[in-house]
Amino acid sequence: MSIDAVDFFYLSMPKVEDIGDGSQDALVVRVSADGVEGWGECEASPLVSIAAFVTPMSHGACKPVRDVVLGKPIESAADIAAIHAAVEMECMDLLQAAHTFSGIEMALWDVLGRKRNAPVYELLGYDKAHPKLPYASQLFGDTPAETLAGCRRAREAGYRAVKCGWGPFGRGTLAEDRDHLQAAREGIGPEGTLLIDAGQIFREDVEAAALRIPLLEEVNTVWFEEPFLGGAYGAYAGLAAKSGKVKLAGGEASHNFHMAQQLIDYGKVGFIQIDCGRIGGIGPAKRAADYAAARGVTYVNHTFTSHLALCASLQPYAGLESHRICEYPFAPKSVAWDMSETHLTPDGDGLVHLPAAPGLGITMNPAGMRKYMVDIEISAHGKALYRSPKL
Repeated sequence: MSIDAVDFFYLSMPKVEDIGDGSQDALVVRVSADGVEGWGECEASPLVSIAAFVTPMSHGACKPVRDVVLGKPIESAADIAAIHAAVEMECMDLLQAAHTFSGIEMALWDVLGRKRNAPVYELLGYDKAHPKLPYASQLFGDTPAETLAGCRRAREAGYRAVKCGWGPFGRGTLAEDRDHLQAAREGIGPEGTLLIDAGQIFREDVEAAALRIPLLEEVNTVWFEEPFLGGAYGAYAGLAAKSGKVKLAGGEASHNFHMAQQLIDYGKVGFIQIDCGRIGGIGPAKRAADYAAARGVTYVNHTFTSHLALCASLQPYAGLESHRICEYPFAPKSVAWDMSETHLTPDGDGLVHLPAAPGLGITMNPAGMRKYMVDIEISAHGKALYRSPKL
């Protein structure tokens, strides 16, 4: 097989709000290879990512992703790794390339799995996919009462774990943060797993973040996620030395394996969270999972969009039984839900299972996608470089 076509579909809600909700739009990728189709999703600005695929070459290390991908053979996992390595070298000065290729790479694994009639996790070397415990991933409310209500809804829906993030946390006083944390704990209940995401609000201010540690301990928080900028490894290390039983979590800002490696080795996180739609796809995420497991760090997926992205994000650690928790898009916007027919809904025990089906095992919903498609054209020098494809 060789890669015949790569098509991008820009989907969006009618109105995108200024909130930390990445499910409001999506960039879905379809790859065709000798009549076999696979699907993936980029976690990035859709239009910018498409531009990285078609932009005219600037110089030898700043080529469009298209020129490195189309026509390449796709017969094995080694072929996918070779294409990834070529993108890293030939598109190294095109900083959006990792995000653009991430969705393509997912779709390549989907193609290969469908061709071989095997789930992606088997192609990665796992004998089976262990179920994961999903945590309902949601934003803090504007008020503690809203935070309480959101966590209570998650518990009533059967979730045993919840993560609250972004919103007002870290932007006001310690007392205000404490009220939100207490509300979250009350909502999920005394036995529930509570996770907190600061959304990088403290940038690299270790002392400001450290002031929240006693508040997190009061409510028995398992982790403190992304208190700092993704590359502020020194700040992570500084807070890790002060955080006691509250472990630090981060890694969604990793755009390659080496960034994840630095956060583990130097940043001293207890949980490494990788987004397959950013790091370069499933292969680099699997490398990060293996590296983390060998060092006693727990691997967790980062997924706040669709079930296509969710399914892809679970593949790299599907066979790691003790790495059990997973981020689950608890209340995505309709565009993220409608794009696929397949959804990974929790079972009676509240656990999520990967489909034991070829490739990613996700059936897309063209009719659902059409409702949200954004018609685009990218032109340069009077020539159309890209037009929205047909579904």
